[in-house]
Amino acid sequence: MLRPALIAVFLSSAAISTPFLTPAIAQSYSFSTVKVEGNQTIEPATIISYAGIGRGETVSAARLNDAYQGIVNSGLFESVELVPQGSTLLIRVVEYPMVNIVNFEGNSRLKDEELAEIAKSKGRFVYSPSQAEEDAANIAEAYRLRGRIAATVEPRIIRRDGNRVDLVFEITEGKVAEIERLSFVGNRAFSDRRLRQVLETKQAGLLRQIIQSDTFVAERLELDKQLLRDFYLARGYADVQVLDATSDVARERDAFFVTITIREGQQFRIGEVSTVSEIEGLDAAEFAAVQRIRKGEVWSPALIDNNIARMENLALRKGLNFVRVDPRITRDERGGVLDVEFAIVRGERIFVERIDIEGNTTTLDQVVRRQFRTVEGDPLNAREIRQSAERIRALGYFADASVNAEPGSTPDQVVVNVDVEEQPTGSLTFGASYGVSTGVGFNVGLSEQNFLGRGQAVGLSLTSGTDSAEGSFSFVEPAFLGRDVALKFAVSYRESDNENSSTYDSRIARISPALEFPLGELSRLEVRYSYQDSKISNVPATSSQILRLEDAQGAVTTSAIGYTYSYDSRISGLNPKGGVLLRFGQDFAGLGGDSKYVMTTALALAETKVRQEEVTLRAIFEGGMINSLGGTNSRITERFFGNGKIRGFEPGGIGPRELGAGATAEALGGNMFAVARFEADFPVGLPEEYGITGGLFFDVGSVWSLDNVNGGLAGADIVDDSMNLRSSIGFSIFWETPVGPLRLNFAKPLVKETYDVEQTFDLTVSTKF
Repeated sequence: MLRPALIAVFLSSAAISTPFLTPAIAQSYSFSTVKVEGNQTIEPATIISYAGIGRGETVSAARLNDAYQGIVNSGLFESVELVPQGSTLLIRVVEYPMVNIVNFEGNSRLKDEELAEIAKSKGRFVYSPSQAEEDAANIAEAYRLRGRIAATVEPRIIRRDGNRVDLVFEITEGKVAEIERLSFVGNRAFSDRRLRQVLETKQAGLLRQIIQSDTFVAERLELDKQLLRDFYLARGYADVQVLDATSDVARERDAFFVTITIREGQQFRIGEVSTVSEIEGLDAAEFAAVQRIRKGEVWSPALIDNNIARMENLALRKGLNFVRVDPRITRDERGGVLDVEFAIVRGERIFVERIDIEGNTTTLDQVVRRQFRTVEGDPLNAREIRQSAERIRALGYFADASVNAEPGSTPDQVVVNVDVEEQPTGSLTFGASYGVSTGVGFNVGLSEQNFLGRGQAVGLSLTSGTDSAEGSFSFVEPAFLGRDVALKFAVSYRESDNENSSTYDSRIARISPALEFPLGELSRLEVRYSYQDSKISNVPATSSQILRLEDAQGAVTTSAIGYTYSYDSRISGLNPKGGVLLRFGQDFAGLGGDSKYVMTTALALAETKVRQEEVTLRAIFEGGMINSLGGTNSRITERFFGNGKIRGFEPGGIGPRELGAGATAEALGGNMFAVARFEADFPVGLPEEYGITGGLFFDVGSVWSLDNVNGGLAGADIVDDSMNLRSSIGFSIFWETPVGPLRLNFAKPLVKETYDVEQTFDLTVSTKF
């Protein structure tokens, strides 16, 4: 028999050389007694169970080694020793100490509470060196995701009485590793500046202490590569390849230099388009009629998919299941065109067995399920499944969403698995605003886009300015009665005190429910009802006779029904360089209330990008008209003022006023307005990471027409309500800031009336139609 000391040395080693191994394997043992020494808090029976050796069991030396490893792998002991003593096996252990408290030192960017959630080592648990090292690595990873790749974390222990230790993570946070330069290789059709606008990753700029997207996150580069590929494909570059995205770190480890290599290939356009049917009795011409694709258009996957969807939808309307449309592409490299043949073929007979949704801890299943046009038992349409996935991602409720089809219980069935990851959808904002004409204002807003997980949007806003106060509440149910119909409800209340240099006070309370539903792929219709209570008061005796008459009327109620039709080709993505927006709406007042009129408004917008898509050209035409009915007159709370429509003039600075009163007369508004605005947005030469661009504009239009032009007095009219054109020219500075997109307008009126009030500078929050 080997000496006990030699066996102890053997069992405490993870790797034994061959001369010691051979005699050890040949030896076997049988123990009638197992003793445990050194344990303080862990029961002997627990330790023996880790060893897995029973009394009287014949074991080999290799089996003893397994017992040793079993006790070590429990993670409870600092040292373990197995010593055979005749028929007794002695197990000596030294327990790891108990963690008294876990502390973090040196951290300022991440709070103790955040780090405590990352670390799995906890107070009153057994200390584990491997767990402490894993916690240190996880904390360092958390800093890396925040751009601090130089952060180091060292776990230290401070021994206390009673076999206890304090676990301290010593943290050196380091500097944020910003992206100092983001460049491209191989791009000819688009500049570096334009391609940087596509990426989620940004270069470090003027607001580098606030903007988080300029910190280096390696995982974000994969998303950026896909975004670049989609950008080129949408513009006809069918062979584009994003070959590589490399990152080099500066010597100080506080900056990265990212280079993305692209192989663009050539741009293709649509060549000949044809449709064939490989299903007997199916007329290809009928399917070709629903296509919206023209020869000479820039090729894009979205254009092809959109037309395939139209034809497959036609097949479904005709009751034809398992019909698939395959695009067959013929390339003409020399001519730079792709001939497209849409082949109508018979698809496989596969059904959707069920749709499983996972990961939605807050959002109800029905919110996700209603994004599918397919239900259980329907024929499988792979294109529809992909589009459903896009609709789920577009909700904005999830940080990530994947939709996959897997084999079902039978060969002709599939299970659609939806895996989502929730993200916060609510916000509480506090802010301040400033306008040249409105002064300083403060606001607080509360919004939730996925209220109670039902997909409903709720918003509450309170705003207080120098001369006004306003509150509003809104609610939107996007799938009313389970249909693609949005139910909207809005309530607002506004009071103003001599706002925009006026000499009177006003109060407007409004409530408006509405329904909105699609009429086509790009068009929608909203129908609504509105009830409004408005009043102007405290009109001075020296003010306009027309305003004094409206003041004498007291509060006026308006009950109206209306609609708005909108068409927006920009949402389809078929023309990534621009599109058109059309809106036309009417409100009919007179269903009760005091006011009786028909109000009509219209807007047309067209925009396109030129010069490698760095310059945006835009034309906007807008107008409105109020036709008073039943012998009533329009009121100042209903008329148009053209505020912000023609830059270079103050709010209320143009339109009908009393003759002879000069610039001090009250703006009365008009029953009609029409404006045309022409704009160009372009880079100004500054690094794009600063978020500063420029623009030029030319505005022309007018506000005119009143029902009452003499204030009820006999004699000549006291108001000029003629259509007097105004125009202005100027330039803008756009600044993308963390608090919102700011717009600084510098305007010079070209044509104006003597009583108009100019405003050559304006600072506003930039808005988009």
